[in-house]
Order: sequence, then C-alpha cells, then structure tokens
Amino acid sequence: MRLLLVSLAVLLVSGPASASVVWRGDFETGDRSQYSTSQMVSADRLQVVTSPVAEGRYALKATVKQGDNPINASGNRNEVVHWGNETEGTEYYYRWKVMFPTDYPSVRTWQLFTQWHHDGCCGSPPVEFYVYGDELRLRLTNGADVWTAPLVRGVWNEFVFHVKWSSNPAVGFIELWHNREKALAKRSLATMYAGTQNYLKLGLYRNNTITQTGVVYHDGFIQATQLADVLPPPETPDAGTPPVDAGTPAPDSGATPSSPAQEPGSGSGPAPESNSGDASGGVDRGSQTDAMSAGFGCSVAGSPLAVISLVSLIGGLSLRRRR
Repeated sequence: MRLLLVSLAVLLVSGPASASVVWRGDFETGDRSQYSTSQMVSADRLQVVTSPVAEGRYALKATVKQGDNPINASGNRNEVVHWGNETEGTEYYYRWKVMFPTDYPSVRTWQLFTQWHHDGCCGSPPVEFYVYGDELRLRLTNGADVWTAPLVRGVWNEFVFHVKWSSNPAVGFIELWHNREKALAKRSLATMYAGTQNYLKLGLYRNNTITQTGVVYHDGFIQATQLADVLPPPETPDAGTPPVDAGTPAPDSGATPSSPAQEPGSGSGPAPESNSGDASGGVDRGSQTDAMSAGFGCSVAGSPLAVISLVSLIGGLSLRRRR
C-alpha cells in the first residue's frame, strides 16, 4: 500500500506524460539521425556541436561558402531535411531556436534559415523564414512578407509557429511568436500549394552571389499538436530564490524527397525551387493559443491542491489502518 501511494504521489506531482509530440529534431542524439537526409557538400558544413547550444547538450552548426551547391540547383546551401506529416488539413505547433553569429553577413538579398518546401514543381517554397540585410522575414505562398523584425546577432532567437496546412486560404492559417512575444496574430491564408505536400528544411540556403562565409546555429526543434508541448520547461529557481506567494500563479513554460532540383530565381525574395516526394497525414486540432497569449500556467496535476489532496488521502488511509 505504501509503495502504491508513493507512486501515486509521483504521478500527481509530475503530471501526465505528453502524448501530442509528433517529432523532435533537437540533435540530442549527438548526430543528424533525427532527420530524413542531408543536402551538404561535406560533413563539416553540417556539424552537430556542443557549443554554443540553446538547450540540452547539442546544436547544429550550418556553414555555407560561395559555391556550395550539393544538389546542382539554384543558390548555395547546406541543409538537413525532415519529411514529416504536413499534408492538407493538418495542424501543428513548431518551436525551434536559431542564432546568427556576430559576423553573420549583412547583404541585401535572401538567406533562408528555415523553410517548408513543397514536393511539386516549381516556384518558391510555401513557407520561408529568411534574412534580408539586417532583418528577419517570413514569406508565404502569396509572395509577400507577412512579418519582419530586426536581426539581432549573437543571441538565440526562439520561434513558435502555429500552422494549419491548406492550399485553401479560407482554411489555412498561421500564428507566430518570436522570443515569447506575439509577433503575428492568427492570419488566414494559403500555407501550401494545391495538390502538394510540404516538408521541413533547416540550415542555410542563400543567393549564390554572396561571397562571405555564413554560419547559422539551430537547436531545440520540436513539432506537436498542442501548444503546451512545444514550450520549454520552466526554469528551476536556485536555492536563493524566495518561494512564490501562495496567491500568485507560478509561471509555467508550458519518405525523404530525392535531391530536390531548383529553378533559378531573381529579385529580393528567395529563389524558386522544384521538388518531389511523399508523406503521410497528421492530426487536425483546433486553435490552442490562449495559453501562450495569457502567459505560462501550472497544470492541475502538479498544483499544490493536488499535493494537499494526496496528503489528506494518505492520512486517512493511515488512520484507518490504526483503527
């Protein structure tokens, strides 16, 4: 009986395990094995490193030099590829972190660091996170930038991206948080091309006119069907931190396409590409963004109320045994 009660206490305090995480690409395996494939000219261009890291023990260091063209297509690149479940009607939350070193090139042309590409021909990817000059930008199928922000070098940028994948602009939508702040309110638009599927590419893909070496770090990528499961765990206070007042809510942080070929492009935006592939479906869920907007809250399973109830239960059982 005592062992059962201890096990119950651990369950109530820790809370139930997440069941909505679809995939992790956080490099905590110490290599690139979480990803379907890599497009790189050599292994030194996509290194799993122990410093710098945003979380855990490992991160990806993506390096691109002028002339790096592993798939004989437009632009220069070195990227990891994950063939996921981004099909018509699926809905996911994504969270990842990116750092641009202090010497990252400032050029007035496109440099993609995260993209969701389509498996059809041709044109630009449906979703492009990229750098232009000294700005971070997000561009979608409509060819317009829907979000921009200043590029701050030498720090980790955290992105939380909520997407309903659909070629129908009345069905598809996006939301974006940047460094825990709401950056883009929920917006309806097409997030994929009709008759295609999307897949993820991380690393660095840029205009081949850039001569400087570019380095980007990626870490902590996670895909889930619930917002709470892409949020990082709450920071543990040190021994000198005073306890939180009982009346104050405690914070809570809640098959691979074969060598895609790209068509050359021009202009200020990323060059169009061409690819083929296949994927399976995902899970369709409703919007779950209130938690992020309202701040981080503690789950009932781990609340003081649950612990008090457990203590009362244990006391009652002990008293009954004495009788």
